[in-house]
Amino acid sequence: MKRTAGIIFRTLLLILVGITIGMLISDSNIGGRRLGLNFAGPDKISRVLDLVSTKYVDSVNTDSVAGVTVNDMLQSLDPHSVYLPAQQARSINERLEGGFNGIGLEYQLLRDTLVITQVNTDGPAAKAGVMVGDRVINVDGKAFSGTKLNISRISKTFRGEKDTHIALGILRDQFKTVKDFDIKRDRVSLSSVDAAFNIGDAGYVKISKFASTTDADFRNALSKLKADGMQKLVLDLRGNGGGYLNTATAMADEFLPAGKLIVYTQGSHEPRTDYFATDSGSYEKGALTVIIDEYSASASEILAGALQDLDRATIVGRRSFGKGLVQQQFPFGDGTAINLTVARYYTPSGRSIQKSYKNGVASYRNELANRVRKGELLTAGSNLSDSAFLGASTYHTTKGRKVFSMGGIMPDVFVPADTTQNTQLVDELAGNQLFTAYVIDRLQPVISKYPTADNFINQYDITDTGLHNFIAYASQTVKSITLHDLEISRDIIKTLIKANAARFKWGNNAYYRVLNTNDATLKAALLQ
Repeated sequence: MKRTAGIIFRTLLLILVGITIGMLISDSNIGGRRLGLNFAGPDKISRVLDLVSTKYVDSVNTDSVAGVTVNDMLQSLDPHSVYLPAQQARSINERLEGGFNGIGLEYQLLRDTLVITQVNTDGPAAKAGVMVGDRVINVDGKAFSGTKLNISRISKTFRGEKDTHIALGILRDQFKTVKDFDIKRDRVSLSSVDAAFNIGDAGYVKISKFASTTDADFRNALSKLKADGMQKLVLDLRGNGGGYLNTATAMADEFLPAGKLIVYTQGSHEPRTDYFATDSGSYEKGALTVIIDEYSASASEILAGALQDLDRATIVGRRSFGKGLVQQQFPFGDGTAINLTVARYYTPSGRSIQKSYKNGVASYRNELANRVRKGELLTAGSNLSDSAFLGASTYHTTKGRKVFSMGGIMPDVFVPADTTQNTQLVDELAGNQLFTAYVIDRLQPVISKYPTADNFINQYDITDTGLHNFIAYASQTVKSITLHDLEISRDIIKTLIKANAARFKWGNNAYYRVLNTNDATLKAALLQ
């Protein structure tokens, strides 16, 4: 029961984070229009807001009330039409546009001090000489630590207009005193390729989102993998909540010959639009396997659906999320926006994989948790008995294989989730950033002994004593560590300690190389 509770807890947490933000999809070719919502106009919403603003007993932020009102209306239409406050709209757009103006750092707050955990390659901070492990003591000559330090304050401080300057006062183990680093803010690129490396003769590429730069990022990664002897490709879309429709079609174009239909979209106010492959693909031939899971959604499903329908790739993993709706963002002058569903998309065989939302938003968002409760993630074999597929239509791939509408993309090769090691304990350790904190506090002298990532990955292991030391460290923050959860999760905790240590010094490739060591789904994909 505790194990099941942990799985459900993790699922619900990811749903809350991922569904609202990660699974928003827009067509970047449709632009320039605005929805006819004018809060200053003589409509009922505006009149009510005006009365609240001028007559209500207490002071009220009418902007937030307007947001709630509009969002309630949109959510009555479908779960993916949403109102976006200004900060959320900006965050989503930056994430999908592939960059922002800033200095290019990742960090962690540790005992009220900001510690640098990653420095973007070729970013402004890297060019100025900032290094992983540095502690930021002051900014522009003023103290920058203490209880008032938070993520919002840090983001506002580090980001800014291009070519403006910021001075970081940094303390490093080799320094006797704080040293100032002058950094000129610039465009910081965010790659959507999380990792790319060869495993034997197979290239492995993990993509976290479909942003404006994803296709270019993928081409660069693929070129390096080919140069290193890649003979086949595994594309990992697990946890990829989507992004731009045009990016998904551009990615599909990399694998398909000219003239093949990738996807088409259609809505009551949007005529059918077909998207075809061109002759510019960089991997039109060669073995291809795509990994998906229950968090692969939207643009991920467009790509996986096209490659499955056209028999271009083997799909491995578990049933995808089931989002077949296309959103367009309509911004307002104050930075807020709405993402409005304007069309449905259909795979080359003509199927819509959108799961039902007729029972409302709450039921829709609980659907993944229901999969867990029903054991779908654990049971190998067909999931077509699931209620999501009752009444689903049958379609056929180019070679005549059966595929189905509604409820997501069914994999060709099912691999059950490895839930034997997932407990609420792991979620709490990760949520409190204790793996990275432990690396910062205790493991830096250890990893400094290894000259390369290969040396570290092949030679270093977390012993039982090392695990005990980590748990003793973590128990200062997480008070509810039980022997039962620890026994179940010991192997994954060891892996996560090592993976985070590898990332701290050598980056994401090293992190995923460690994390994927005992990945059953990846092993199944490599066999295809």
